[in-house]
Amino acid sequence: MPTDDVARFLHALSPAHREEVRHQPRERQEKLAAAWEKELREDTALDTLSELSPAAAESEAARRVIEGPS
Repeated sequence: MPTDDVARFLHALSPAHREEVRHQPRERQEKLAAAWEKELREDTALDTLSELSPAAAESEAARRVIEGPS
């Protein structure tokens, strides 16, 4: 499991989004990873999902950061 925030964020993304983010500057990747961490921390709707499947919650939060809320 990756340990730095950007690597963890990239791991949570879908393959298509992962490649898109990898081609962005490191500073942008770090901002997206920080937004992802904030989404995981602050979105109470992800709490239940996180209890059931932490990986699913991380993926959902990553999708929201990239695509915006559905």
